[in-house]
Amino acid sequence: MSRLLAISAAAFQMNGNAMSKRILLPQELMPEGREYLESRGYQLVTGSGMDEDHVIHDIPECDGIIVRLSPMSARVFDAAKKLKVLVRHGSGYDTVDLAAAKKHGVTVLNAPLANSTSVAELALFYMLHCSRNFRLVQQTMLVDYYKAKLDTPKSEIACKKLGLIGVGNIGSRVAKMARGFDMQVIGFDPYKTQADMPEGVELTQDFDRIFTDCDFVSLHCPSTPETKGFVNARQLGLMKGSAVLINTARGTIVNEDDLYGALTNRKIAGAALDVLAVEPFKPDHRMLKLDNVVVAPHIGAATREATHRASLHSAIGIHEVLSGQKPSWPVPGF
Repeated sequence: MSRLLAISAAAFQMNGNAMSKRILLPQELMPEGREYLESRGYQLVTGSGMDEDHVIHDIPECDGIIVRLSPMSARVFDAAKKLKVLVRHGSGYDTVDLAAAKKHGVTVLNAPLANSTSVAELALFYMLHCSRNFRLVQQTMLVDYYKAKLDTPKSEIACKKLGLIGVGNIGSRVAKMARGFDMQVIGFDPYKTQADMPEGVELTQDFDRIFTDCDFVSLHCPSTPETKGFVNARQLGLMKGSAVLINTARGTIVNEDDLYGALTNRKIAGAALDVLAVEPFKPDHRMLKLDNVVVAPHIGAATREATHRASLHSAIGIHEVLSGQKPSWPVPGF
């Protein structure tokens, strides 16, 4: 009986500690995440807005925050006097000032496994979309049905070469899916070895080879000081005239001016851009006017399934840090 009382007392103390901890939600959290945290006694604070000033207003008394679109700048961390943990509701974390987080002793986590399937599926969708020249087909069929059907160039993706820049959680899933289409897959990733590659995927240390050899180049790397703008006129100039660039990662990885030039001059066949350099983009953005480009408002991780997984994984991360456990998904360096 005394042991049972001790266990009950410890559970009560842990729950009591959690109940004093406030978690800021600048945007809505899906039920799985809310239930996980509330069942452990955390107080969820609905934010007054998701922009920087709203977060600064809401965060001073909060121990944790789950961030979707809100920028986490040095100003935010300066205001976050009690903050111990920040979780990015997804895989990217380029909107977080990591140096400021470290300065203030805040642990930064993300949810890298939550959206892998959704983003990978979208990358394959974009390859199929571009291989059938679907944007031009849709435009042409309204004017000339048979020209759209018979004279607009289209091709299969089967047996084509796919080059992956980044073969992590998402890139590996893209590779496996592409192999199902009998595509030849070559990956570039300085942090991987051949042993890390999915079956049938060749790892190359030659960055240029991805662009010279492949029919599709798909980007799956984070936006860092090293990768910003590293797909530029030089790399685009190496690509085949029939090749397509796919970007479901971050808009800043690609030099947008150089890509626009390559597309308008038909140096490459097309591009699928789930992200642009500035989000949200304006309705008159020049890329939207091109018939060899498909653009979307960063929908790779916006499926129901990925959003629900990210909410749960974010909640787990919050609890792990605030309960003194080793976090499952720390951002590199944390």
